[in-house]
Amino acid sequence: MTGLKDDDVAPCRGDTPRLKGDEIDALTRELDGGWAVISEHHLEKEFRFPDFKSALAFTNAVGEVAEKKGHHPDIHLSWGRVKLEIFTHAVGGLTRSDFVLAAGIDQAT
Repeated sequence: MTGLKDDDVAPCRGDTPRLKGDEIDALTRELDGGWAVISEHHLEKEFRFPDFKSALAFTNAVGEVAEKKGHHPDIHLSWGRVKLEIFTHAVGGLTRSDFVLAAGIDQAT
């Protein structure tokens, strides 16, 4: 298996199986710290900033990574805070692509 940061996002056809248990645990260990797996459904990480402008700049950087990967997080932006939620909407849960995106965000920011 190649490292997550070096992988590309695989297109999801809707019949891609959702990850569970040990598969999720193994991929989570490949991420930088701070990512939480919520109910085996999505990844979540919160980032803090000294002001709104910095949080917005980070949001735009995340957007660039998402566009390059072709996979997009749910982004919650507020003053000094950005929370990201990542999951594959087509399957209603986590796939390897979600971890690839999270690793790409960690590497780029």
